[in-house]
Amino acid sequence: MFHIQPILYVIIALTVAGLWKIFEKAGEKGWKALIPVYNYYIWLKIVKRPWWWIFIFLIPGVGFMMYMVVSAITGTAFQKKKVWEMILSGIFFFIYLPYYGFSKAAFQLPVADNAKKEKASSGHEWTEAIVFAVIAATIIRTFFFEAYTIPTPSEEKTLMVGDYLFVSKASYGARIPMTPISFPFAHTTIVGSVNSYLEWLELPYIRIPGYTSVNRHDAVVFNFPEGDTVCANIDNPSYYQLCRSNGRQSVLNNQPIRMMDGLEYPGAVIARPLDQEENYIKRCIAIAGDTLFIKHAQVYIDGEKDELPDQSQMKYIVTTKGQPLDPSIYAKLDITDDRDSGFNPSDTYLYALNLTKHSAEQIKSYMNVVSVVPDIEDSGLADTKDIFPFSPRYRWNVDNFGPLWIPKEGATVKLDTGNLPLYRRIIGVFEHNTLDVQGATIKINGVAATSYTFKMNYYFMMGDNRHNSVDSRFWGFVPEDHVVGRASFVWMSLKKNSHFPKNIRVKRLFTFVNPEGLSRSYLLPGLIIILIAFLYFYIKNARMEKRNPTKPKK
Repeated sequence: MFHIQPILYVIIALTVAGLWKIFEKAGEKGWKALIPVYNYYIWLKIVKRPWWWIFIFLIPGVGFMMYMVVSAITGTAFQKKKVWEMILSGIFFFIYLPYYGFSKAAFQLPVADNAKKEKASSGHEWTEAIVFAVIAATIIRTFFFEAYTIPTPSEEKTLMVGDYLFVSKASYGARIPMTPISFPFAHTTIVGSVNSYLEWLELPYIRIPGYTSVNRHDAVVFNFPEGDTVCANIDNPSYYQLCRSNGRQSVLNNQPIRMMDGLEYPGAVIARPLDQEENYIKRCIAIAGDTLFIKHAQVYIDGEKDELPDQSQMKYIVTTKGQPLDPSIYAKLDITDDRDSGFNPSDTYLYALNLTKHSAEQIKSYMNVVSVVPDIEDSGLADTKDIFPFSPRYRWNVDNFGPLWIPKEGATVKLDTGNLPLYRRIIGVFEHNTLDVQGATIKINGVAATSYTFKMNYYFMMGDNRHNSVDSRFWGFVPEDHVVGRASFVWMSLKKNSHFPKNIRVKRLFTFVNPEGLSRSYLLPGLIIILIAFLYFYIKNARMEKRNPTKPKK
């Protein structure tokens, strides 16, 4: 089996050896290259760069980029000043640093002490500016907030397809990147199916403390819990759902699978690190320690009704008599989901529509509408193939589910083959134990177990568009190490199949995401603040130019 650790050790040894010799050429003691952090200070000192860049070196992921940046700058001291030379020097720093150190090339300070500063080439200036813009953006994206786009209607009408929002990672505490060597601003893949990350170095799960915890009704972005294994050609349904429907061996053998558009081949089966799994956004309905129960589509938490936000949707069967629904109704009520319709010979038209309560009441008022009834599955219908925990013992469906207790860190449950389906994936996958079942005996890490103590908190997520959402009802719990951040602010919202400017949903611009849905729009105050800031800097710049006029050239 191939191991990458020896190669990493060689890269570290080459880098340190190269720095040792470079330090000596620059007039410093070579042994200083062996002292962690201090060696960064000396390195920055000899290439005439600010000492506080040390802190950038210490940021996982970004620190690796910093190595490439300072290596490229070091190359300029050895007369490698062309853009392509700087790029190669940065990418292959573990080769170029030893070369600079052990070759006969002389180290020359970028700016001599009493010499006139040379004017840097425009290419050099632009390269350095772009690199540091990328580093700054990566830091913000990793530890503070990230832009996100709503791709599916599972949160309609709270969050809609075409909403562009910011996700706060600082709220729950940002995760240290687990795959720190990755392409900036890319998630999972780049250029088709090429991975955007390298698995040479994987760090354990570490989360910086946040200022709040995941609360009920938060709109949460998280890594898809079934996203650790995927099929190259089919991303929906998930690999695990394909296995449940078609058999694992059939998927592994790349047997054709019947999809809506015909037969498709799953393709290669790919394993992904946790932080490279697909991002999902749902509303947290139950937190660790809660007991969730869904009866006739009504959610109960610890026996109390849990009310849906006003903008949430569910499926209704709309019946009309005499004539079909006027198509203009769809635009008027902003019905964006796919809609099923049927015709009965008795001049009756049936529609299956995802509607908010308000929209359902409006449709009732139309003259040709006979009834508007929620489309709720009967409690006697069990879906053990698609609904968690995929066991005949738990005869649940999307509208009748539970009761289900949400695991909590430190809590212990009795364990037997009856309730094992609820916790199998937690024990064996999320909490990294070996799990083996022999008859009625459950073995965890080779030892017979009748109980289990959870190592993490877990959450139950559901979409606000209750009958058009693949959520925890379909794949179970969301572990806390999968949580990415909290949806906070919608800054842009665009309709599909419309042209500018009619495609802009003005009322959704500059709105905050809260447990009740969206706040009112703060577009006007936001534009006023931007205008004031622009005027401030314009006036400030004009005053500085007036005080320090540029002298005419001789």
